[in-house]
Amino acid sequence: MKLESIQKVHSAVTERVKREIVGKEHVSTLAVITLLCGGHMLIDDVPGTGKTVLAKTFAEALSLRFTRIQCVPDMLPSDIVGVQFFDMKQSEFRFIEGPVFTNILLADEINRAMPKTQSGLLECMEEDQVTVEGVTRKLEQPFMVIATQNPIETKGTFDLPEAQLDRFLIKTSMGYPTHEENIEILSRKLFKKVSYDELPRVTPLDVIAAREELERVYVHRDIMSYASDICEATRRGKDVALGASTRALISLVCVARCYAAINGRDYVLPDDVKQAAVPVLAHRIVFNNSFFRTEDKGTELVSHIISTIAVPSEDIDFSRRG
Repeated sequence: MKLESIQKVHSAVTERVKREIVGKEHVSTLAVITLLCGGHMLIDDVPGTGKTVLAKTFAEALSLRFTRIQCVPDMLPSDIVGVQFFDMKQSEFRFIEGPVFTNILLADEINRAMPKTQSGLLECMEEDQVTVEGVTRKLEQPFMVIATQNPIETKGTFDLPEAQLDRFLIKTSMGYPTHEENIEILSRKLFKKVSYDELPRVTPLDVIAAREELERVYVHRDIMSYASDICEATRRGKDVALGASTRALISLVCVARCYAAINGRDYVLPDDVKQAAVPVLAHRIVFNNSFFRTEDKGTELVSHIISTIAVPSEDIDFSRRG
């Protein structure tokens, strides 16, 4: 089975991101996977690593509408979803759409918004809709939230609740560039060494088509069982208060399918599940000791589980589907 739309979308994004940001192809791949799976991405990193540039470039590469909101403590839910008011001139109620009515929404420093405001994103992230004054409005597709937060600075911030963290399909970080990448960044800035050759044109319709292709990527029952074993194991750790949810299991398999498709396969291998496990599961695990409520501890646990869970046999017959 051909996966042309998925390959086209992935190629367009990675090529465009390479023109703007040095050495972050893995993050652009995760962004593509998140969009095709209908999920949302949380980028946890220090300022100045290119988070905002990545989000804007990602939207431009796919010809999608982009909106940015700068989260602050005095922001209200209506500042995100919109507000309904009575128009005295027209003698009728009118609704003013908030910034959430877009394709790619960048929620910059999301942990600076108060919990009440953060909750304004829950419905749109899970159900792709907004309800204001009892009226439900569907969001335009494709829709994706890219949220950022600074892991170091805690003054004036509010921890994201577990319910909201669970709605982020993937959590990742940009990371500092290597020495050679730093030299390339400086060269581009000082000498304008950027190629603006024409890139493949991608439209929102290509994204919709890619999502439809993803649904045809085959997942063997043994692969489903393997993914389930990994998620169930996250709930049994002695320090674990909350392990991976059912939503996390569905997300794990969806991301594994996308990795398979990007690699040119229409069936999922155990390696696809392994590759998806840390970015999908690590941020969803809550530990009893508050000292352990960190990404590193979750990553360590998931990596350990992957190394201990039995991998399905290499003799899986992918020709027998159904």
